[in-house]
Amino acid sequence: MVSEDVELEVFDYTEFGIGIRWLAQQLADQQWIPEAILGVVRGGLFVAAGIAYALDIKDVRHVNVEYYTDVGATLPAPVIIGEAPHLSDLAGMRVLVADDVADSGATLHFVRGLLPTDAEVRVAVLYGKPSSTYPPELAWRSTEKWIRFPWIQVPPIQRPTPGGG
Repeated sequence: MVSEDVELEVFDYTEFGIGIRWLAQQLADQQWIPEAILGVVRGGLFVAAGIAYALDIKDVRHVNVEYYTDVGATLPAPVIIGEAPHLSDLAGMRVLVADDVADSGATLHFVRGLLPTDAEVRVAVLYGKPSSTYPPELAWRSTEKWIRFPWIQVPPIQRPTPGGG
């Protein structure tokens, strides 16, 4: 839950469409069209899908990584949730890693380490942060603020407990 003293940047679906189109156009202008897109779950799924549709890329994959547990709160290191994805077949390919934000950089370093070393990797995000230790090749915007993306509902819907009344 975001405390009242945290300065927010509020991002809406209209801006999402504009940002995705900008990222895809940059890749096209650079004549660097990925052969596969790897979305970092959760927010990177939206970015990966948007860019995949904009560039007509069919090989879209995901990696489910947890690092942030709350605003400014992290695990000691990023971890994979569930099974690790099969990525060895991406060797020698152009792979775009897509995420919503390059915050600390820890998740992006972790994901890059999952990919074959000879893959040609670029990272595209909607937001980069100047303090990130992994500056993405493409970032639509930059901010130091905590970002409220439109797909984040606050507070989350409370699910009934099993057996509860």
